[in-house]
Amino acid sequence: MADPGATLLDRLAGIVGRPHVLTSAADVAPYLADWRGRYRGATRAVVKPGATTEVAAVVRTCAEVGVAIVPQGGNTGLCGGATPDATGHEIVLSLARMNRVRALDAANATITVEAGMPLAAVHEAAAAAGLVFPLSLASEGSCTIGGNLATNAGGTAVLRYGNARDLTLGVEAVLADGSVFEALRGLRKDNTGYDLKQLFIGAEGTLGVVTAAVLKLFPAPRTRVTALAAIASVECAVALLGRLQRALADRLTGFELMSAFSLTLSRKHHPGAPDPLPGHPWYALVQADDAVTDAPLAALVEAALAAAIEAGDAADAVLAQSGEQAARMWALRENISEAQRREGPNIKHDISLPVSAIPAFMAECGDGLTRAFPGSRLVVFGHLGDGNLHYNLSAPEGVVADAFMDNAERANRIVHDLVAHHAGSFSAEHGVGQLKRADLVRYKGDVELRLMRAVKQALDPRGLMNPGKVL
Repeated sequence: MADPGATLLDRLAGIVGRPHVLTSAADVAPYLADWRGRYRGATRAVVKPGATTEVAAVVRTCAEVGVAIVPQGGNTGLCGGATPDATGHEIVLSLARMNRVRALDAANATITVEAGMPLAAVHEAAAAAGLVFPLSLASEGSCTIGGNLATNAGGTAVLRYGNARDLTLGVEAVLADGSVFEALRGLRKDNTGYDLKQLFIGAEGTLGVVTAAVLKLFPAPRTRVTALAAIASVECAVALLGRLQRALADRLTGFELMSAFSLTLSRKHHPGAPDPLPGHPWYALVQADDAVTDAPLAALVEAALAAAIEAGDAADAVLAQSGEQAARMWALRENISEAQRREGPNIKHDISLPVSAIPAFMAECGDGLTRAFPGSRLVVFGHLGDGNLHYNLSAPEGVVADAFMDNAERANRIVHDLVAHHAGSFSAEHGVGQLKRADLVRYKGDVELRLMRAVKQALDPRGLMNPGKVL
């Protein structure tokens, strides 16, 4: 009797080509662990299709024999959403070979790309046409568009441009039975029933495999101002945000809040990083852009920051005097996550709240965590402009970080209960994956969960699409 596993692999090799079915331990190892190293699984094979027709044939073949599929993009996720389970029965479906621009319509300000295209490559393609795709993440060199859509990625420009969901006009996706949902329409207005593409954005591959997308493009900024402000408190940060929004309107692209300790970690693990305003408890990194050449943006930002200092909303501020200085300021912010990883395990929270609720939440949550874990160190940073904070907890000095991780469930409960109390979300931009499934059940309402399960049942009745994630 033929080995059913070998038969399946032979069939998959016939679809994508033998070199694109990886089975050796060395070849599959990079696909089996998440970026943080928290989850590790096993797989029958990593299959790398090169076209939507191949994805459809792979999914159809796996469906025929009842084998589950774990879609994977750049494998930069933080919640285990792209990691297979430990059984070794699942197939990892890597979209890395599907990395082409299918179309760029400058007049319509859209670009159609395949799901395996790295985010940075989309930036480059847009820039070549004098346009910009504004989704920006620290991992943009390795994360892919498929993963960005799967988690509804946010990043540093949500304040002005919105999440991945807001930047997507159409998608192409392969469903659990191998059929192709083709909705690659570059329309801003299309009121013809249910907006089905939205089902696949933020679904983490549990409803189908996104293979391509039509994305919005925008005029490239010709004037750009980056500034760092020192702030006495979170209340002052919220006041400064409001002041800048009134002064700059939609030219305010980003407003990043960073605690002093988070920047200390960034500098520790990235020597030579700037420290232009030492000695303050909080900092805000401000980005303002204008598509008009020689717009008086610097003067507007400088005047707004001067008024903020006079009013007590900021203690001090400095404007980048060159593109290099601006890049170094942004690197200081973007290197925080990597610095945390080098520092050792820490308890992470990706939360969102109404901006108005953030000061009260921070005070209450800080007090609760200090009482529960004396000496623990908070690493707080994130996109204050859209209410998204990365609210992380590091071990006290002298405490082994791995042992401190045993407190994760207790810390999560303190943080997430307070987030819920303030009408927030326990997952802002990282998704649910494996990490937060219990939180979904705890904090979502019964009707909402019932509807989510009904959608899952309708699109994937056998549970073969990324099982064990989200629901």
